[in-house]
Amino acid sequence: MSDLRAAVAAGVLGAEDAYRSLLRATVEVARAIFRAQAASVFLLDEEADELVFEAVAGRGSESLVGQRFPASTGVAGWVLVTRQPLVVDDLARDARFSREAAESTGYVPRSLMAVPLLTEDEVLGVLEVLDRPADEPFTLADMDLLGLFGNQAAIALELLQRARRARAALDGEGELARFAARLDQAPEETRAAGLDLLRALERLIAP
Repeated sequence: MSDLRAAVAAGVLGAEDAYRSLLRATVEVARAIFRAQAASVFLLDEEADELVFEAVAGRGSESLVGQRFPASTGVAGWVLVTRQPLVVDDLARDARFSREAAESTGYVPRSLMAVPLLTEDEVLGVLEVLDRPADEPFTLADMDLLGLFGNQAAIALELLQRARRARAALDGEGELARFAARLDQAPEETRAAGLDLLRALERLIAP
């Protein structure tokens, strides 16, 4: 990569890291507030029609990030498709629960609360909180509070997706990548103007 493209790419990668950190902080705080065993953010990969673990706190935090399953699977899939929040106190009795999918993660919860992550008319993923203490069942008030965390997570997911699209444009063979390559051969004045244009991409995805 040329110095020109590298300067902008460094900013794009830095932005992506910042948004991932924001997602991790969101699930960690949600888990702590609800005194839950785990909390997770799933990102919808529309092309693959899969949900991807994007951030995890508590049980599974060391191994689940990046793991995928079909977007229609389990409670998370139901919340994604219906765009409705859900509380389940006894997952073993709920037909929407996929025990097979849960077992594949190494942790089978007994209860959960989940909200869809929405921006305008688009669903980006799902936020789940798993297993509060047995004497503290999830409530409707908890659902409202989790919705606030969901709003924060949705913003972070949207920005993360923008950063990833920008990185793909810089790294790939698209118009932006070809434009940057052509600038390497341009006069200094043109290169300076081109660098300003590419840096505008960084400003576009910045928080």
